[in-house]
Amino acid sequence: MNVAVVGGGAVGLSTAAALVRHGASVTVFERDGLGSGASGRAAGLCYDAFADDVNAAVAADALARYRDLNLFEPQPYVWVARDESDATAVREQIAGMRRNGVAVEALTPAELGDRYPALDISGIEVAGLARDAGVLDPDAVVATLAEQARADGANIETGTPVSLASPTTVETPDETRTFDAVIVAAGPQTKPLVAAVGVSLALKAYRAQALVTEPVDAALPSFYDATQEFYWRPKADALLVGDGAHEVDPTDWDPEADAEFVSRSLDRVEQAAALNPTCDRAWAGLCTATPDGAPLAGRVVDGLWVATGWQGHGLMRAPAMGDYLAADVLNRPNPLSEHLPKRVDPTRFDGSEEFAALDDPTRDWDE
Repeated sequence: MNVAVVGGGAVGLSTAAALVRHGASVTVFERDGLGSGASGRAAGLCYDAFADDVNAAVAADALARYRDLNLFEPQPYVWVARDESDATAVREQIAGMRRNGVAVEALTPAELGDRYPALDISGIEVAGLARDAGVLDPDAVVATLAEQARADGANIETGTPVSLASPTTVETPDETRTFDAVIVAAGPQTKPLVAAVGVSLALKAYRAQALVTEPVDAALPSFYDATQEFYWRPKADALLVGDGAHEVDPTDWDPEADAEFVSRSLDRVEQAAALNPTCDRAWAGLCTATPDGAPLAGRVVDGLWVATGWQGHGLMRAPAMGDYLAADVLNRPNPLSEHLPKRVDPTRFDGSEEFAALDDPTRDWDE
């Protein structure tokens, strides 16, 4: 089978690598450089802390594959709640995660402070700790996946913008080529690309921001504050801090972080830990959202598949979802195929839905 993959991020490259492993002839088209979209601007958090069984299965599969590729750096993940409503939700999440076999525990504020003395535990009601979580280097992920795909025979064409003349016909500036199947994994650009052949997607873009601090002197886990809705993760001897998301037009957005975001984020870190951080660099990136928080991953019409709507979790789930998509295209069995197709079927919406991209981009897929 001759397959085109449009998009050279983590999901597109994972899918290409899985396809060529199973004998397909694959060409990846990337309009800029590999990882130049959401993958290259991702935070790199990677965890299996999901209460839903399907989410947990996808995450466990992806983490195992990243470990096999030596891309996974272990780093415990802590999330905290500061009011009783959020605390109740955290306790329920932990119970659900335990039912799925996730290595997670609930901590009192005192227990959290004992483990991480640099954290300010005042105001915290409860904390969850996922022991098997970790972090990824997005650049290393993209480079490794591209190397793997090329080594197995995939052709990767960068600096090559494309359009679709039909579900299986790809037009580049130099030529028109027909494939047996086309997979569009181009982030927010997936929507206009497939719209050209009559496919409407329920997809919106939102702009998320992040910064990296100057080096800090503290032993800290990856951390998410469920009440204040911000996160950080250790990055070498610094912290990568993120929040500040809002819905945008994907054709008109600012890749530079807002000054207000930088100031607010540094203040939050100072309040949550015994630190006085300064900013080394900051940026913004585009994420994609769907009405129910689950991705759009599957066939939309004969010969055409899409993979988008990751709610900021595309890098984390890429190896598992790449294998799933490749199996779907090639009509092969896959461990995730029993329950995942209904959850992520891109045709479950007609594309006319009105929704807010940021109702809660961290919720589980089934909620």
